[in-house]
Amino acid sequence: MSYKKFIPCIYLYKGNAVKGFTDSTIIDTNPAALAKFYSDNNADELIVYDMSDNDIEHEEALDVIKSICAEAEIPVLGAGNVKRMEDVKKLLYAGCKRAALNYSKPGNIELTAEVSKKFGKEKIVASVTEAESITRNESLIEAYIGEILLVKETCLKESISISRFPMIASVPEVSLDKLLELLSNDNICGISGYAINENAKELLSIKALCQNNAIRVNTFEPAICWEDFKLNSDGHVTVVVQDYKTDEVLMVAYMNEDAYQMTLKTGKMTYYSRSRDELWVKGATSGHYQYVKSLTADCDKDTILAKVSQIGVACHTGSHSCFFHEIMAKEYEETNPLKVFEQVFEVIKDRKIHPKEGSYTNYLFDKGLDKILKKLGEEATEIVIAAKNPNANEVKYEISDFLYHMMVLMAEKNVTWEEITAELAKR
Repeated sequence: MSYKKFIPCIYLYKGNAVKGFTDSTIIDTNPAALAKFYSDNNADELIVYDMSDNDIEHEEALDVIKSICAEAEIPVLGAGNVKRMEDVKKLLYAGCKRAALNYSKPGNIELTAEVSKKFGKEKIVASVTEAESITRNESLIEAYIGEILLVKETCLKESISISRFPMIASVPEVSLDKLLELLSNDNICGISGYAINENAKELLSIKALCQNNAIRVNTFEPAICWEDFKLNSDGHVTVVVQDYKTDEVLMVAYMNEDAYQMTLKTGKMTYYSRSRDELWVKGATSGHYQYVKSLTADCDKDTILAKVSQIGVACHTGSHSCFFHEIMAKEYEETNPLKVFEQVFEVIKDRKIHPKEGSYTNYLFDKGLDKILKKLGEEATEIVIAAKNPNANEVKYEISDFLYHMMVLMAEKNVTWEEITAELAKR
């Protein structure tokens, strides 16, 4: 077991985040924003319980879960309304890293081996409300389950006593002493529930307390101490800041030792302002925080490359990046694959919104989905035929045609390149 996890949860009911299983009081009408809040406050994972009453609500909930997964930037465990393998697949395809089987339902227990073999043991969690579920299905859990989620506190003590299997304990408001006692158990791998939801803003402090009590938690532990850096004449280190998703350079700033330590402690980029002679947390006044994804030193250890999740814009002018004054530029063709895909895709999406007379793209949109699919099928066949040709150029041309028609389909179905690349990255 690596480190103990702190896992808030979202109870999803009719598109809203509600207080709990038995309390439908709405606490947030934007569950995706709530997920982002938990992620930004150093939660390690997130559980989403789909509390839908019927299949229609369940399908709507999957769309919300998809938006939650896109915003969270931490692994999401999807739970609730699993009745068949297809439901597990939908949760994983929505972006969940793992899916929970409710062991209070015999049908879910019967699904265990099938979904575990299909998607992998590490993606399947057993959700239990009584310790007997663990003893009764011990061999099945051992063979096909990655972790156990203890949904009710009433089964916590007995479950710990009868099994050494990794468990996430869902608990109500508890004292810090009780929390430390729970986390000291070797088979408790994480804490979830009301206790974490209500203390989300204090997770860094709670993690620090855990470290002081020899409990390993996920924090920013630097491999390079401040003393190892080569400082400039003012005693600072230059920091180059990049968007972690696009690698776009956002800004350049400076850190002193206090700023460096504060960044590591909070997970928010903190700099030293030379003009004001003080520390400044990026976004403290504007709300445009930069959440740390990674910090890397260059070969001389006099510059830090920070990859961040940028909220809003990086520049005080309102520009996303501080680098927008062009000095000179030679004409060149963009060959970065993702940028090319995005540029072509933007044109296709613009044609959908602003039709252009004589546009082949608009012709496809006007003819509808069946025509787009027909052309996509034809282009796929052309790739197969071209591959039999000794000249590789034919394959290149046909793949390009296929990708264009695929992007028309993506625009028609509102699928983005970011979603595609994120899905590929998970495989």
